[in-house]
Amino acid sequence: MIVVLGILAAVVIFSLGGITGKTVLASCEADGATVASAIAAFNASNPTATPTPALLIGSTDGGPYIQSWPSNLPHYAFEITSGTLQVSVAPPGVVTGTGTYINYNNSASCTGVA
Repeated sequence: MIVVLGILAAVVIFSLGGITGKTVLASCEADGATVASAIAAFNASNPTATPTPALLIGSTDGGPYIQSWPSNLPHYAFEITSGTLQVSVAPPGVVTGTGTYINYNNSASCTGVA
């Protein structure tokens, strides 16, 4: 009986590892789409201003456009550089807000999160 329970526990733990990875990927995709929409709304209201996280969450310039800045460290981080949304997905599993940033174009930009 104890052996059977041990085997079942091992199977469940192994299965949950894949679910966690899928959850992080889905979270990155959702956060990226939310921030991209907020940037589009900001740009429509402020065509001459460059969006920043502070402008998107602040109450100036018609904001807030987003409630809070997304972060899911150590899996990924978002930043805006020269008005372009970027996501850091490297080094996988130990993102600290620094590392390799790539332009966020769509949900496929999150494929490297871990």
